[in-house]
Amino acid sequence: MNLTINERIAALRTHIAQENIQAFIIPSTDPHLSEYVAPHWQSREWISGFTGSAGTVVITAEEAGLWTDSRYFLQAARQIEGTEITLYKEMLPETPSIPAFLTSRLQEGDTVGIDGKMFSAKEVEHLQETLRKSGIHVKSVADPLQLLWKDRPAMPLSPAFIHDTQYAGRSFTEKLAAVRKEMDANDAESLLLSALDEIAWLLNIRGNDVHCNPVVVSYLLIEKNAVHYFIQPQKVTAELTAYFNVNGISVHIYEEIEDYLNHLPARSILADSAKTNYAIYSAINPQCQIIDGTSPVTLLKAIRNKQEIAGIHTAMQRDGVALVKFLKWLEDAVPTGRETEISIDRKLHAFRAAQPLYMGESFDTIAGYKEHGAIVHYEATPETDVTLKAEGFLLLDSGAQYLDGTTDITRTIALGNLTEEEKTDYTLILKGHIALATAVFPEGTRGAQLDVLARLPIWKQHMNYLHGTGHGVGHFLNVHEGPQSIRMNENPIPLQPGMVTSNEPGVYKAGSHGIRTENLLLTVPAGEGMFGNYLKFETVTLCPICRKGIIKELLTAEEIEWLNEYHRVVYEKLSPDLDNDEKEWLKEACKPLIINR
Repeated sequence: MNLTINERIAALRTHIAQENIQAFIIPSTDPHLSEYVAPHWQSREWISGFTGSAGTVVITAEEAGLWTDSRYFLQAARQIEGTEITLYKEMLPETPSIPAFLTSRLQEGDTVGIDGKMFSAKEVEHLQETLRKSGIHVKSVADPLQLLWKDRPAMPLSPAFIHDTQYAGRSFTEKLAAVRKEMDANDAESLLLSALDEIAWLLNIRGNDVHCNPVVVSYLLIEKNAVHYFIQPQKVTAELTAYFNVNGISVHIYEEIEDYLNHLPARSILADSAKTNYAIYSAINPQCQIIDGTSPVTLLKAIRNKQEIAGIHTAMQRDGVALVKFLKWLEDAVPTGRETEISIDRKLHAFRAAQPLYMGESFDTIAGYKEHGAIVHYEATPETDVTLKAEGFLLLDSGAQYLDGTTDITRTIALGNLTEEEKTDYTLILKGHIALATAVFPEGTRGAQLDVLARLPIWKQHMNYLHGTGHGVGHFLNVHEGPQSIRMNENPIPLQPGMVTSNEPGVYKAGSHGIRTENLLLTVPAGEGMFGNYLKFETVTLCPICRKGIIKELLTAEEIEWLNEYHRVVYEKLSPDLDNDEKEWLKEACKPLIINR
C-alpha cells in the first residue's frame, strides 16, 4: 500500500511514541554524510515528498516541518502543498533553527530521536549541547523507516571498477604514501575515511552507487602497515580482487566496520567528526585516542596533479563541442514549437553521450524556461514540463562525467525577445561573473574574501542570491566537493593552485525569470608581488556566453575585452571538431562586441 505523506508522518509518530521519543529528525544524508544519496537512503524524500538534494524534516507529536535553503524554496513549497508539513526557509532572519524550534516545542525531560548513522558526530555533539540547556535529551536509535518503508529500495550493489592512472595521474601507492606522510605529521597511527569521494580518489576506483556521482558505498581504514577496505562483496569483481591483492588492500564486509573499530589495536586514529557519522565515530575503541581533524585526503584531492589538469582541459573541450552542437540545434528547434524542457534535456544528453570517454551526467539537468528559471534547482517533470517559445530566457545548468574530468556549466539563453529588466539582470550577472573570473589575489586568500566581486553589481541594485558563488568540483567524482568554496559564509580553506572551483552568480525573480552564468575556474599562479606570491583564475569551461541579452553600455571596456578574448579562445579550441555549419554558427555566437570609444 502506498501511504500518503500525512499517513507516513502518522506512522512515524506512532513508532517513536512507543520508544518514548517526542520528536524525530530526518536529514538528507546517508551513512557517509553524502550530499546526493542512493535511493535506499532517500528517507527525507519518502517522509515528506520533497525531492531536493538538501533539507531536513522534523516530526513532533503535533507538527511537522521541512527546513531547506534558498535553492529549493519554490520547489519545496509546491511539493509539500496539501500535507501537514510547514516550510522553514533557512538563512532568513525569521526562520528558527531546528534546535530553537525543538526547544520551543518540547518540555524538560523530553527526548529527540535520531538515526545516529545519518548525522555527523560533530552535529550530534552540538545538538546535545544545545538541547541539554533546556533539559532535552538526544537519543540515537535504529532507523525507524526500516520498519515503516515497506517498498524501500535495496542498498546499491553494482560492481566497482578501476580508474586508470592515465586519468588519475597518480597511482594508489603514490597517493597512499602522501596520506601516510600527513598521518605521521599528525602523530596518527591510523586514519578512518568515510566520505565516498575521498575513498574513491585514494583507491583510484569508481562505481555507480549514487546517481550521477561515480562513488562506491564503503569505508576505508588506513594503518601504518595495512589498508582495510569495508565494502559489500557483490561489488568486488575479479579484476578488483587482483588489484586489491597487488596493492596490499584487505577487503572486509561493509557491515563489519563498527566491530573492527571497536577492537582497533592502534594507539591513535585520525577521524573527522564532521565527516564521520555518530554511530561509526562512537564505535571506535575507547582505548584509542581520537585525533579529531580533517582528513589529509580532502586537500590532496582538491589540488589537481598535472595529468588531472590536462584531463579537465580535454574534457572541457569535448563537452564544449557537445554544447555547441546542442545550442545550434536548439536555435533551429525552438521556433517549431515542438520542444519542451524535458525534450531538450534528452537532446543535450544525446550530444554529450556521443563524446569519447563519456560516463554519464554529473547531475540532473536543470532546464528552466521563463519563471521556472527562478526555481534555482528546478527539475522538469511531466506535470511541470512546458513548451519553449521564441521569447524569454531559458536557464540551462548541466554537466557531464568523463573519465578524464567532471564538467558543470550554466548558460542563460535568450530564445527571443527580452524585457529591459531581463536584459539588465542578465548583464549585471555577467559583470559579476567577469569580476570574479579576472580576480588577482595574494596567496592565502579565502573564497569568502572574493565572493563580493561576483555580487557587487547586483547588490548596487538591491538584489542578491542566497546560494554560494562557487563550489569545488571533483575529478570524475562529485560535482560538488570541497574543501574550498566561494560564498558569503566564512571558510578557512584558502584557494590554492590546482583547485577547480565554479563561478556562478545568479538572480532569481519568482514568477518571472532566473539568470545564472557559470564557468569552472582553475586557480593558477600569477607571479610574485608585494609581500609574496599572487594567484589568479583560468577559465577552463569552453562554451559561448549568449550575447543577445547583453546591454553593451552597462559593460566597461575591460569587461568587453574579457568577453571577446574568452570567445576567441572558445572558437579556437572548439571549431576544429565541428562541421562547416556548426563552425559558422559558433563564429557568429563568438562574434566580438565592438567597444565604443
